[in-house]
Amino acid sequence: MAKYESNSIRNLAVVGHGGTGKTTLCESMLYAAGKTDRPGRVDEGTSSMDYEPEEQKRHISISAATNHIDWDKHRINMIDTPGDSNFAFDTKSCLRIVDGAVVLIDAVGGVEFQTEKAWEYLEEFRLPRLLFISRMDRERADFEKAVESIRNRLGKKVTLCSLPIGAENAFAGVVDLTSMKAFLYDDQKRAAKVTDIPADMSKTVQKYRDILIEDIAETDDDLMNKYLESGELSPEDLLAGLRKGVVAGALIPVVCGSAIKNIGIHPFLDTITRYFPSPVDRGSVSGKRPGTGEEEIRLPEESAPFSALVFKTIADPYAGRLTLFRVYSGTLKSDSGLFNASRKTTERIGSLFFLEGKTQKPVEELIPGDIAAIAKLKETATGDTLCAEKSPILYPTVEPPPAIISFAVEAKSRGDEDKLVSSIHRLIDEDPTLTFHRDDQTREMILSGLGQVHIEVVIEKMKRKFGVEVNLKTPKVPYKETIKGKTTVQGRYKKQSGGRGQFGDTWLDIEPLPRGSGFEFVDRIVGGVIPHQYRPAVEKGIVEAMAEGVVAGYPVVDLRVSLTDGSYHTVDSSEMAFKIAGSLGFKKGILECQPTLLEPIVNISIEIPDEYMGDVIGDLNSRRGKVLGMDSFGHHQIIKGQVPRSEILKYAPDLRSMTSGRGTFTCEHSHYEEVPSHIAEKIIAESKKEAEG
Repeated sequence: MAKYESNSIRNLAVVGHGGTGKTTLCESMLYAAGKTDRPGRVDEGTSSMDYEPEEQKRHISISAATNHIDWDKHRINMIDTPGDSNFAFDTKSCLRIVDGAVVLIDAVGGVEFQTEKAWEYLEEFRLPRLLFISRMDRERADFEKAVESIRNRLGKKVTLCSLPIGAENAFAGVVDLTSMKAFLYDDQKRAAKVTDIPADMSKTVQKYRDILIEDIAETDDDLMNKYLESGELSPEDLLAGLRKGVVAGALIPVVCGSAIKNIGIHPFLDTITRYFPSPVDRGSVSGKRPGTGEEEIRLPEESAPFSALVFKTIADPYAGRLTLFRVYSGTLKSDSGLFNASRKTTERIGSLFFLEGKTQKPVEELIPGDIAAIAKLKETATGDTLCAEKSPILYPTVEPPPAIISFAVEAKSRGDEDKLVSSIHRLIDEDPTLTFHRDDQTREMILSGLGQVHIEVVIEKMKRKFGVEVNLKTPKVPYKETIKGKTTVQGRYKKQSGGRGQFGDTWLDIEPLPRGSGFEFVDRIVGGVIPHQYRPAVEKGIVEAMAEGVVAGYPVVDLRVSLTDGSYHTVDSSEMAFKIAGSLGFKKGILECQPTLLEPIVNISIEIPDEYMGDVIGDLNSRRGKVLGMDSFGHHQIIKGQVPRSEILKYAPDLRSMTSGRGTFTCEHSHYEEVPSHIAEKIIAESKKEAEG
């Protein structure tokens, strides 16, 4: 394997909406560079990038995969990212550590929703990018329409660097506007045939060549002066200006091709090596010094202190945890130690290797720009910074988005509960967007994620990797009970069965408190009508009774109970007797206080394209939701509102269906509100039926 310097490395992520051919493009890159004998096919399950069984089953990328090729004395590290919104966090984590991105645009569909989301990430990280109009061989492929879609939907000026020769079934090659050469392709050959530009395209080619030169000249005053003086730029000036513009983000090149037919791949790879930035071009990176928060700078130099950022973790049942990271500065050799600044711990590393899809290639030393992996680190997780202990630094990381869908999970085999919990925690190491907890009220184990497909994939992985099968159920809603009225009630317990008896007598004032106040117990006993040692037992009895309610078995909240009077027996009274007396009085009194059900209300924020606003608001109203406000964001609307949790337990697939997969939402608990009486009756009936069953 050739040894590359940092300035000869190109790190890129391939992003775009699902189904645009990202994985196929990566397979064509591997094939064009001679790394594979034939291009892998997603639909045939032969892709080296989509190698997980869950990916092959669905024909989509679920997890980002890395590989690399050698091209024109450069090393191109590529990351094939998921295009499905269920796995968008993986895409964003990868974009955090690359130096540029290739954005795929379907020649038929144009810019789609997930393309826009990926574009937002690129803007956030200020990444240089290139647009690849893919699938030009498809029926109804329209290059000009796709370009117009880019300009309208992404709102950026783009520069055409290639033009298609033909379209649909007649798509035969591309014209490279920088070299002014045509690249024609034969399905049976790996290499392209370089020829002169077809005569019937000469006027069109010249038109876009002139626009290309003008765009390049506009990015640099010296080039603009040369262009105004001569009306042309030399080939050297053209290439240098284009590279400078791309690296600075001032120019966004557009190329085209068909990955499945290997058309346009060669000039595309030339564009990557010639115009994309190296780690050196991207310059220094900044972080914080642990403990002080002071800014720390690292240069992409081998002589600098070592630093790297972990962007992905893979849970492998055989190899253990695989940690993927990007080196920003310094060098790292195998069989050495490093410092995890995020967790303030030292890790001992064994072998270092490059991932090539699912295979591993050992490497002795890493330099700035390398993307590599280590197996079996004990403490390190996604987002952690690895560095030299004597020169610690913390790099900013990507925060996972909040979960939007939850399921109650239970092991199919009764003895697998512990195995289920440990398996989920290992998968959370791999995927930080998963959350898992036990609901104290419903006693269910709750697994939450970014969509139904996300959860289904996790369950499939759990079965395949760890041998645990589970059932998924809709989670129970954690309703609560409260009161609207007040009462004074006696709670009296007397039991005599030979020998010492049981006696406890209490008088309780029960009244409601404002929503969210919880429970308050007040001891108003005057004198010794109830001895001091028995009074805490009264509160304990009330608290235990509150846990199961009296209306539908849900916890009772937001009330005050005052112990005002009572009596005791010098022999028969005990803590247990007063505990039972308090419980009996509470249960009796609650029924006199207009008991009612409360339901959890969530704040919801829904982001959708403009055209779906009416449908989504109408649907939200049908779910007893309230719209509190709206914001515009480009061609999107953000609807903010509140809705009962019970109404959105399956909202993720419903919104996806309503908006053709283009809507997203987040939600978080807000407060509890009274359940409307007609709905409360149904909940109470179901609760009683469940209790009887």
